[in-house]
Amino acid sequence: METFHSPQGELTLARWPRRKSDALRAWDAADEYLLNYLSEQNLPVTGSKVLVINDAFGALSCALSNFDLSTWSDSKISHLAIAENLKTYITESENQPSDMTINYLKSTELPTQRYDLVLIKIPKTMALLEDQLIKLKPHLTDSTRLMAVGMVKHLPKSAFQLFEKHTGSLTTSLAKKKARLLFVEPDLSLPAIDNPYPTIYTDAEFALTLSNHANLFSRDHLDLGARFFLQQFPKLPAAEKVIDLACGNGVLGIRYQQLHPDAIVEFIDESYMAIASARENYAAMIANENPHKTPQKTPQKPTDKNFKAEDGLQQNASDSIDLILCNPPFHQQHVIGEQIAMDMFYQSKRCLKVGGELWIVANRHLSYQTKLDRLFGNCRVIDTNKKFVVLRVVKR
Repeated sequence: METFHSPQGELTLARWPRRKSDALRAWDAADEYLLNYLSEQNLPVTGSKVLVINDAFGALSCALSNFDLSTWSDSKISHLAIAENLKTYITESENQPSDMTINYLKSTELPTQRYDLVLIKIPKTMALLEDQLIKLKPHLTDSTRLMAVGMVKHLPKSAFQLFEKHTGSLTTSLAKKKARLLFVEPDLSLPAIDNPYPTIYTDAEFALTLSNHANLFSRDHLDLGARFFLQQFPKLPAAEKVIDLACGNGVLGIRYQQLHPDAIVEFIDESYMAIASARENYAAMIANENPHKTPQKTPQKPTDKNFKAEDGLQQNASDSIDLILCNPPFHQQHVIGEQIAMDMFYQSKRCLKVGGELWIVANRHLSYQTKLDRLFGNCRVIDTNKKFVVLRVVKR
């Protein structure tokens, strides 16, 4: 945890998940630039309804938490980080009321009111930004102050075009510490545009029709890693309880359920849109499947317990899972690294039953085989091609 000095007060912020010796900060120069600008402009004013969008770890939400504030995100991990950092901020700040709260909005939910001030951290995925701007427009007024911010290297021209297409005219600030502010003048006369998300594609090889919300990876086609993994599915063991970890649109778990209708399959991802996609795809391809089609035995109807927006396997009991399928991510927002995957591997070891198996697909250049062999004491290469490898480990 580090102290973030902002005009709104000192904040002790930590990235999430918390890790020892984490060299990365829980804020960036874009957060600093925006909060300094708001202070200079005496914003927000008392009584303002504020919406913060895509706050990573709470630098913006915590600094402005004494206003009527909602924070809108596609990341369960971001919401967890904001909640934990807010607890620390309240504890350490003599002038902050202990009952101060933030309204947490999932990306799959619509904003709840009209807002006086809207602050947007530009997301990595432009489809997510477009989805958010389309949903946001009915909640703007002629007097809404709308600002966006990002690091210059993460501000593509398409982001500027999306604001002008869906929201209104745009001007920009000078860059400071490689960050830039965007000022948007809401134009309520712009025609309403139908939301193009979720998108749907059909994969002929596996006869899968998949719906994908805006923030999903490989939204328009089955990604090559998942395709290679699916080709190995006939080699998978039959299992009673199965987790599709970092499930995305749920393709791995859905395919396993088709091949093993007796299994109880759960889908876990930190993205609310991923869980929504997995739920919709499961309902379309499994739960409502014609019983005269394969498989002949229809699985039980899924419940909320089958689809979880969570930080990996943190909420799962130890020694409780028979099989984990995983196509692990290697980035968190714009930060690339293997730590998220390693967290999942450690969690998998705790949660698997003795004799339970973890199967993953990964890029060949990542050194997961060595790390899994060290962690589990065994790691077998199921298959490999020029780009990907499928690995299997067993909990002894």
